[in-house]
Amino acid sequence: MNIVGLNVILVLGFLAAPLASEAQPATRPRVGVLTLGVPSSAPLAQAFRQGLRELGYVEGQSVALEYRFAQGKAERLPAMAVELVRLKVDVIVTESTAAAVAAKQATQTIPIVMALGGDPVKAGLVAGLAQPGGNVTGLTLQAPELSGKRLQVLKDTVPKTDLVAVIYNAANPHAGDNLGETRAAARSLGLRIHPFEVRDPGDLDAAFKAVSDARPSALITLADGMLLGNRTRIVEFAARSRLPGVFPEREFVEVGGLMSYGPSLAANFRRAAAYVDKILKGAKPADLPIEQPRQIELVINFKTAKALGLTIPPGVRARADEVIQ
Repeated sequence: MNIVGLNVILVLGFLAAPLASEAQPATRPRVGVLTLGVPSSAPLAQAFRQGLRELGYVEGQSVALEYRFAQGKAERLPAMAVELVRLKVDVIVTESTAAAVAAKQATQTIPIVMALGGDPVKAGLVAGLAQPGGNVTGLTLQAPELSGKRLQVLKDTVPKTDLVAVIYNAANPHAGDNLGETRAAARSLGLRIHPFEVRDPGDLDAAFKAVSDARPSALITLADGMLLGNRTRIVEFAARSRLPGVFPEREFVEVGGLMSYGPSLAANFRRAAAYVDKILKGAKPADLPIEQPRQIELVINFKTAKALGLTIPPGVRARADEVIQ
């Protein structure tokens, strides 16, 4: 058993089960946590705990927790999912599409709550967002229009941008769709993109060298738990290469990335607590609609902008939800 530190990319600590007002239950429910990430996302864990505390859940008193995280190695997820099923957990919480798929392959009956993930319909996890129809529900990060908006904020900030390097995880089941959306958005903005694929953390150094050889004027990454878990390496490469970077998750900006534009992962984790609560109180996953991102945020690191010799235009700064000085 591993203890979290998540994401995706990533990893979290989860709680579950209602706290009775007059007496503790004789048998505490068990919540399994299956993640692709590594112990580098404690803030996301805290966000989930916060959501559960607001609902009256107490770790160690009203719930038993089982953690499994794959440290960026997707091939570990199926065996870990089977372990959780054998433990007869009451709910499995996942933070990536890969983790949700592994859980779904391991059980057709135990409820699965996605805290993060791509399009669950295309991944074969549910029949539809409004009516999932099986044992999977939760939240998705899928918002196709964000690819264009991310490139737009990059162009608004660095108007002379021409060639944009795109680092993406080819093992991510949504990589093809996300890359296609990014290509289309780039064409509409008069930008060129150069994709660089990786499949695990060991591929990053080779990708960095290839990016350097291509001499792009900016860098973006596509949303992915493995890349999120290796954000410090990616941001340090961007800094060494003096590449303005725009990322899907604010966690990149918190470790020195220039900008991020995308859903709030912390907000998703807080919201996932409500799904766990409903299920432990008797709701069926098939009846709980899957939610798309509610909170999209633009975060800018002014310290990084200064190091790159960039002046953030007033219009971009005015749109920022948060600036890091």
